[in-house]
Amino acid sequence: MKARYLVVALLAAMVAVAASAASGGTNRAQAGKIVVWLQNDAQNGWPEAVALANRNFKAQHPDVDVDVQYQSWGTHLTKFDAALAGGDAPDVIELGNSEMSKYMAAGAFKRLTQSPFPNNKTWLTGLKVSCQYNGKLYGVPYYAGARAVIYRKDQYAKAGIKSTPKSLSQFVADGKKLMKTYGKDSGYSAVYFPGKYWYAAMSFVYDYGGQIAVQKGGKWKGTLNSPQAIQALNQVKTVFKSLTRASRTTDEANPQQALVFAKGKVGSFIGNGWEWPYALDAKLGNPALAPVIGAYPMPSHIKGRFMPTFLGGSDLAIPVTTKNQSLAADWIKAFTGNAAESEIAKAGNIANTTKLLAYNASNPKLAPFARAAKYSWFVPTSPNWANVENGNVLQNMLVSIATGRASVKAAANSASKQITRILNTGA
Repeated sequence: MKARYLVVALLAAMVAVAASAASGGTNRAQAGKIVVWLQNDAQNGWPEAVALANRNFKAQHPDVDVDVQYQSWGTHLTKFDAALAGGDAPDVIELGNSEMSKYMAAGAFKRLTQSPFPNNKTWLTGLKVSCQYNGKLYGVPYYAGARAVIYRKDQYAKAGIKSTPKSLSQFVADGKKLMKTYGKDSGYSAVYFPGKYWYAAMSFVYDYGGQIAVQKGGKWKGTLNSPQAIQALNQVKTVFKSLTRASRTTDEANPQQALVFAKGKVGSFIGNGWEWPYALDAKLGNPALAPVIGAYPMPSHIKGRFMPTFLGGSDLAIPVTTKNQSLAADWIKAFTGNAAESEIAKAGNIANTTKLLAYNASNPKLAPFARAAKYSWFVPTSPNWANVENGNVLQNMLVSIATGRASVKAAANSASKQITRILNTGA
């Protein structure tokens, strides 16, 4: 048995044991309580949203209390696995959207019907996809973070760029203007784009209609060698060749790109919303840049549209072991309704629905990222996806393209074969 299948099989066994234990255990609904596990981001960042959801839930269920227990990202999965095995899992749990697939594949979460949940027809695409496995829904989108182009207004102006680009071709043309103006400095990049930055590179792929992989008949197939993906990767190669002098063999976190930007030799970079303030950090960044930093959604190759962005974020799910499934669903409805989601958006996050993106519109530090989130993508929802990431398959492909070690077609063919094998076998 392959290693990844072993993990899923063991998890499924734990779920079965926990479900059996739960059937003979205490019914928290009868005890008048449900237990909700949220990450401590909510406790520190948007407690009013939680309080509002609890009040609205209590109005519907006055005899049921809500016990919100806050978790930390470093330990929550270990605790959840132990809780499943011990028959004491929460009634509602928050997971990062990239953490969902393993548990959905193992049958750890209740299958849900989309229609009862608020704004279900306008959920952000990248979040909704992370809640689905084999075409079925097992979670509800909670909130997201997105990427946009963070740039130097002063450098753009000096290079003769009068407005932010409205298409990918204009983005490239503007980058060349920056390189002409500042590129005599061998350390300057119009766009800081290190060779292993796969989150940004895959946005090009999805923009051109490509995908990392597709599933047909229960089998996965890597598709980075499709005509659409090849066309997109050639555009990424253009960025590597003409617009960036970032290392071809490192990623966006080593060194951290916002801090490289803060040193002054970068015109722009594709970054998360939190990277804007990080570039201005008093100790690590450069606060003096505050008046000249702006952001805009990465433009598509189709004029007037935005390039799809990878959405990080969280989802909410109901473990199959709980006997309070109806109550758990009602609490999720309260927490993901407009009232609570608006509080989450006001705290600086992107709400789970396109209907609430306007809440970020008045804040120039948030609006570009909220606008970018309207078009989004997510990784293949295979329980073996983590092995693709851990195996550096995308990173190695991009390094080969950036360094010229392989042609775009050869690198994409190799990566697609590896992705096919890993998603289907786990190794």
